[in-house]
Order: sequence, then C-alpha cells, then structure tokens
Amino acid sequence: MFRILVVEDDQALNRSVCAFLHQSGYEAVGCLGAEAAYDALYAQVFDLILSDIMMPGIDGFEFVQAVRSLNEQIPILLMTARDDLAAKQRGFRAGVDDYMVKPIDLDELLLRISALLRRAGIASNRRLEAGNLLLDAEERTAYLKGEEIALTQREFNLLFKLLSYPRKTFTRQQLMDEFWDVSSSSGPRTVDVYMTKLRAKLAECDGFEIVTVHGLGYKAVLK
Repeated sequence: MFRILVVEDDQALNRSVCAFLHQSGYEAVGCLGAEAAYDALYAQVFDLILSDIMMPGIDGFEFVQAVRSLNEQIPILLMTARDDLAAKQRGFRAGVDDYMVKPIDLDELLLRISALLRRAGIASNRRLEAGNLLLDAEERTAYLKGEEIALTQREFNLLFKLLSYPRKTFTRQQLMDEFWDVSSSSGPRTVDVYMTKLRAKLAECDGFEIVTVHGLGYKAVLK
C-alpha cells in the first residue's frame, strides 16, 4: 500500500482528503503544518506528498525546498487556493511535480496521484538501487550482485530508511523510536550493533556506505 503525506492546516479538509485516500486504497498520514510533516518524514517512508502553500510558520514553498534538499525523487503535489501564475512558477521552481487549485475535486486528485506515482516508477514496484545492491520493499528482499542476501526484517527496514534519504543523518533515538517497540528494553546503542551487522553483510556493496556521524547517529552516503 502506498503511503501519502497530507500537509494541510485546514483540519476539516485534511481529514476529508485523508479519509478519501484511505477509501481509495492508499495509506494517508495527515499533518497540520510543516514542522509536524518534517517529523513524519523522518519517522516513515512516504511515496508522495500533498501540501498546501499558505500555512502558519513555514509555508509550502519553504517546505518543498527543504524536502527537495533531502529527497529529489518523491512526487510532490501542491494544493492551494492560489491560482496566480507567480505562485505556480514559484512552486515548480521549488521542485513540485503538480499543482491543483482549491476547491479540490477529489476524483481528479486521485487521477493525478496515480499519474505521479506511475511517472515516478513507484506504481510498478518499490525498489531502491545503490550500485550493485537492490532493495525490493514489496518482497522485503535484498539482492547484492544479483544474489539474495539474508537480512532480518529490522535490518531491511533500517537499510531502506537510510537509503531513502541519502546523506540525511538519523539519530540513534529516531531509529529506535521507529523500528523498536516502545516496550523494548534495548537502548540506543543497540542501533550500533545492527549497523555493524549491516556493514559486514554489505561489505561487497559498491554503491554506498553507512557513515557514523559521531555523537548523533548514522547516514547513507552514495558513492
């Protein structure tokens, strides 16, 4: 199931869009502002972002620019009351893929989402490639030089997370919060053990390396 982040400060509209997306077979996560959206993006992997422009604090343009500095591939659709050319130009320059003017026709929104996912190559598969490594999120399988390698579910999730946001540093606590149960007695240093295991299993990977950011956590750096 594809996961969509909805960033809209109108609570009623946010709720109705998320409900419609759920009914249409998508998983939708609603945020009422950019700050909450950043937290959601750090905590989960999304396939597409829907965002308003006029929001308190950080507006949609700034939000899109920040997302694009971390992820150049994720499709972004702006939905806004502004239909002036200047706003559209600024949006596309910031890195959006599509633009809809409110009031939003939900059936049209669904068509545009489908087109964006298809264009991004996500609708047919959810894969990440880094050199001779291939991660298939649907199969939950990793292939190195064409051969399947044994990864636990947690190892796969950690690796997919890092490679989804190359050069983005994730703290040990962020990774613990997402991939370990709240009731777990493990401490943040448990993440170090997993990263050591991943480095050993991926020693022959030529596309990236897992880099330790001292005092913080880890990031994937593409070669």
